[in-house]
This record gives sequence, C-alpha cells and structure tokens, in this order.
Amino acid sequence: MIYGRRFTLLTDHKPLLSIFGSKSGIPAYTANRLQRWAITLLAYDFRILYKSTEKFGQADVLSRLIANQKQESEDSIIATISLEEDIHQILQVAIKATPLSAEDIRRYTQEDGELKRIISYLEHGWPSHIDNKNIEQYAHRRNSLSLVDGCLMFGNRVIVPTSLRRKVMLELHAAHPGVARMKALARGYVYWPNIDAQIEEYVAKCSACAKAMKAPRKTEMQSWGTPSNPWSRVHVDFAGPINGKQFLIIIDAFSKWPEVHYMKYVSTQATVKKLRQVFSCFGCPDILVSDNGPQFTSAEFSRFCIANAIRHIKTPPYHPQSNGLVERFVDTFKRALLKAEGEGEIEDIIQRFLLSYRATPNPATNNQESPAEVIFGRKIRIPMEQMKPKPEVIQCKNKRMELQFNKRHGALPRRFNVGQALMARDFQGVKPTWKFGIIVRRKGKVIYEVKVGQKIWVRHANQIQPTRQEWEIESDRKHDIPLNILTESDNEIKKDPNKKKTCTTLPRRSQRIRRKPNRIKINPKDRYYP
Repeated sequence: MIYGRRFTLLTDHKPLLSIFGSKSGIPAYTANRLQRWAITLLAYDFRILYKSTEKFGQADVLSRLIANQKQESEDSIIATISLEEDIHQILQVAIKATPLSAEDIRRYTQEDGELKRIISYLEHGWPSHIDNKNIEQYAHRRNSLSLVDGCLMFGNRVIVPTSLRRKVMLELHAAHPGVARMKALARGYVYWPNIDAQIEEYVAKCSACAKAMKAPRKTEMQSWGTPSNPWSRVHVDFAGPINGKQFLIIIDAFSKWPEVHYMKYVSTQATVKKLRQVFSCFGCPDILVSDNGPQFTSAEFSRFCIANAIRHIKTPPYHPQSNGLVERFVDTFKRALLKAEGEGEIEDIIQRFLLSYRATPNPATNNQESPAEVIFGRKIRIPMEQMKPKPEVIQCKNKRMELQFNKRHGALPRRFNVGQALMARDFQGVKPTWKFGIIVRRKGKVIYEVKVGQKIWVRHANQIQPTRQEWEIESDRKHDIPLNILTESDNEIKKDPNKKKTCTTLPRRSQRIRRKPNRIKINPKDRYYP
C-alpha cells in the first residue's frame, strides 16, 4: 500500500529522529537492532516526525493491545537490500514446501510435447527414423519404457517432465549430498536424459557445497633439490612458545646441521642480529627459506637479504609442508625437551640434545654421515669417545722440530724426581725471585707441581733450578733469593771496603813447574819415529 509512495512516519520517541531522519545515515556504533531497522526502512520513501504521546494515542493503544501476543525473536529478522537473494530464498522455500506428487507428474506429462510423442509411440509403435535427439535416447531404451496411470516410467523410475526437472533437482539436493549420493538417490526414483551430467553440474555450482567442500587431492610432490655444498640453502623458523620461551631454528639443507638459539624478542631486529651472528661463523647462504611470519616479511629483513646477496624464498601461507625440513626438526626438538623434562636446566638440556644430534649419523646425508662430519670433515668428540683405546700417533714432524730446537739452543734433558729439593721461580712480585721448594708430582714431560711453603705451584722445567744446599722447610719462613745471587758462591766472604789491600794475594799466573819441551826432530831418511 505504501511501497513506492512517499509518506510521513510519526513517532513519540524523539531519539529516532536523529537515527532515521539524518541524511548522513546512522552512526557506526549504533546498536545492531537499530541498524537492522534502518536497513529495512531503506526500501521505503518517508519523512519522520516527532509527536508527543498525548497526541499519539491511537498508535500507542494499539501497541499495548498486541504486547501480549507471541512475537518472533528480533534476532530472527535479517534485513537485506539484495532483492535477487531474497527472491531465490523465497523460491527455494516455496518449492520445498510443496512436494511433487504423481498427480503433478501426470498433469505436466500431458503438457510436455516430447513425452506426449513417446507415449504415442508406445501405444502405436516406434517409427524407423527419429529426427529428435532427445526422443532418440528414449528409443534406445524402448524395452524398459512403460505407461503407468498416465505417468511415463523407465523401469521403476518415473520420467520427469522438462518443466519439473529443476524442482526435482532441488529436492534431490535438499540435504546437500555429494555427486555419488545424489546419483544413487535419483536412480531409485526419477529419470530423464543426461540426468547424471546435470547432477554433476548442479553440485559443482552449489555455493553452499563449495564453501564446505573437502580439500582437493594432493598434487604431485616437488622436493627441494640437494645443494652442492654445505650452507648453500638454509631453512629457518621459530619454535615455541616452549615453557614460555621462543627459539630460532636454523637448519642447513646439505649437512642437516642444526642451530638453536633462545630469542628473548622475536622482532625483525632481533632475528637479523642473530642471523648475522650465525652467518659470521658459517658464511652467508645462497638461499634462505622461511615462512610468512612478520619477522621474515618486513622491509628490514628484505634489505638484510639484499645486502648479503641472499635469495629469500617464502613458503605458501598456511602450508608448513613446503618448509618441511625445519618443521620436522622443530617437532624433534620439542619432543626431546618433553622427554628430558626435569633433568636439569633447559639450556643444559638443549646443549646435550644438540651435541648428540650433531654427532649422530643422519640417513639423509651423503654416506649417512653425521652433520658434524659433513660440515667439518671430521667427527666431533663426545664423552663416549673416552671408552675407545687411543693408538699411539707417530708425529714425525714434531720430532724433527724438537731435534732442530735442541741442536740450535744446546738444550739438554732435565729430569726431576718426586721429593727432590730445588728452587722455583716466583713471579708474584715485580722482580722474579727464587724460592725453595720440593717436587710433589710430575704432571707432564716438562711440567711439575712444586710445594713452596703451604702452596702448590705448577712450573715448567725451565722455571726450576736444582740446588745442593740442605735446608729445612718452614711454613712460616719465606726464602727470597734474587736471581743474580745464584751465580755467586754461597760461601763468599764479604769484603770490608775500609780495609787496606795487602800483597798476600796469589798471582793470577800458574805456579806449577814446567819442563822444557822435547820437540821432534824430523829426519827424511827415517821411516819411523819413536
């Protein structure tokens, strides 16, 4: 009555004037109920005016009279401005509300031109040539066609007229079954030419089925190629939070060498700083693979990769399988921490895990070597190494070096016995001095432990001087002897500078008696000399 006409809307609620009467529309923070009312009223052309309740008695009385009647919930009213969607929904509801019957099939069959011709052929015989392709399909199945109570049947299935096929299709797809289930349901009740192809097309175009459809069949696997050398392609990812901590995981694709670093912050700046630290040890990789985390997609991280000539590859979002190398290690890392829970500090657990992982042969590497062997060319030593006997290694080069040094410097072997009294150098003061001590233990070929007083010193053989002086070790007495005194005699008598010199000193020449030498006399004729 009022649709399409301009009318005046009266209200006794004055705030509605600013809500529905404003030309700028309702505010964004308006309640949902008022927003739905406003959307509903958009279909009408009206102007809203305020009228006091005293002058608004007719509408006020009517609203109170119907207050006790059951009303639909406000939330069930959905306002929309899409007329096409409304009509489609109403049509679907109307079709579902009026199911087809045999009477409907009979009536529409009489109105269908093709089905009328088929009925005529059944009653009077089939012609030798049929120019209609649709009727020709029925002709191939003529032995299975029959007429039952005005309805054309194909076996035990009713043949649906063309005008009712859309409605039948809606009924078949009422519960949104898949193609296989929908075909199985149709084969028990209805038939028309190309019904299977139309069912497939109908299910493919159903938007509700498309939203809830399963993931497509997996495509062919495309594995990462094997790098040519260590640290050529590196995979990175974050693991955590684990016990409230985040860890940066770095894996070398060639050697499978892992790096695990605790990250106090997971920002781009902290990530770049840690990668610089790792790359300073192993070098910059050619390719760096990561997910689409904010740390790896920022402009700062892109500048870092460009500055270091690194090609950054980001895996597809929500597809961790593309970065499977590091994702698999993250799972192994988390399980290792879970198994070792309560066995110490988490930092110690991580280091024990990394030592074991790096030293264990990996079947994914060449010749099934450990990551350490691949990246360093040797095995790293672990505590279990001490159980193996160590063969004597012949070091010819070191022997030649020792002989050359001893010959050049005139070095002689120096050996000291346990309990031997000697003098050891003291480097604690400004000027090195010698102190008396006793050999306690021999630690190496030229390293000894010397007891000086109540202390044990470790000294090289070149820092130990043997002595013949008998002395007694006293714990409360210090023996400090300057180095220059050792060259003087221990029994040297100090001279008095005030005493005059006498001639009692012996001359420096030798006092022994010398005989006259008997020199040889050479005679050329003599053959022998006495």
